[in-house]
Amino acid sequence: MLTTDTTMAEKIARAALAFELRRTGHHPDSATVVLSGDTLVVTLHGSLSPAERALAKTPEGAAQLQEFHRQLFLSTSDSLRREIRQITGVEVREARAEIETTTGTVVHVLTSGTLVQVFLLAQDLPTESWTGSGRLDGS
Repeated sequence: MLTTDTTMAEKIARAALAFELRRTGHHPDSATVVLSGDTLVVTLHGSLSPAERALAKTPEGAAQLQEFHRQLFLSTSDSLRREIRQITGVEVREARAEIETTTGTVVHVLTSGTLVQVFLLAQDLPTESWTGSGRLDGS
């Protein structure tokens, strides 16, 4: 249950966890939300299902997984963008997500099951309006 002292970061983390569950059927382990100027980064840890982790072990499987998650995010991210707008009061100008299956580069879904979502806001969100650093367990 959200209380009045729930931080903006926690609200976005909850929205991102719920979004991921709706779009993939898999609930990530946790979410971390960080804001720097106009860049909002949402990291979902443990976001790959066991089958996806197995698929990512081969180059062909990793490529299929990358394309699947790229297309899925592109076709479903509007609802999360609207939730972020409602929480922050700032329009999301751009949103991207990618899977990196071999190097551990922070992008969409890593072989470790980490998902990073980066949202470029239409303008800076004033520091005084941003609350919390927002790590939230997914259970």
